[in-house]
Amino acid sequence: MANDDLRALIRTIPDFPKPGIQFRDITTLLLSPTGLATAVERMVAAVDGPVDLVAGIEARGFLFAAALAVPLNAGVLLIRKDGKLPGATIAEDYALEYGQDRIAIHADACAPGARVLLIDDLIATGGTARAAVRLLRKTGATVTQAQFLVDLPDLGGADALRGEDIRVDALVSFPDH
Repeated sequence: MANDDLRALIRTIPDFPKPGIQFRDITTLLLSPTGLATAVERMVAAVDGPVDLVAGIEARGFLFAAALAVPLNAGVLLIRKDGKLPGATIAEDYALEYGQDRIAIHADACAPGARVLLIDDLIATGGTARAAVRLLRKTGATVTQAQFLVDLPDLGGADALRGEDIRVDALVSFPDH
């Protein structure tokens, strides 16, 4: 399979955080300088056209956003949990399994028409990523692509993003999460 070298660096921890969950732990990939560099190179190679900003979703998405922004000659936009940013913000609510959550960006972080690449470490149900797209589009940004290190396709998040006209790329897929 493609990217088997990266897949081998991602540890699976059974029954975390609760029984039946197969947690895909990317910290083992992050510990490998070669693995991290390879992941970043492959993610950069998959970018379609120039981007102005790479938007990373808190917290592991920040790591990849910063790493990709440098070779893409783009800025980094932080998408944070609500209440974590100083100054004026705009926010977007989204549903969790039991309840709601909210993400935010600085109100002046993204100019209308900015070409934004969305980044996170993993996509599962896609709730946070879809909320991030809505939030970015509120600013007038053009968001047409998202990248993830890991996709859990059985949970449908990547397909949900594709349904919103987002090109989704992931380096590694773990069916039967």
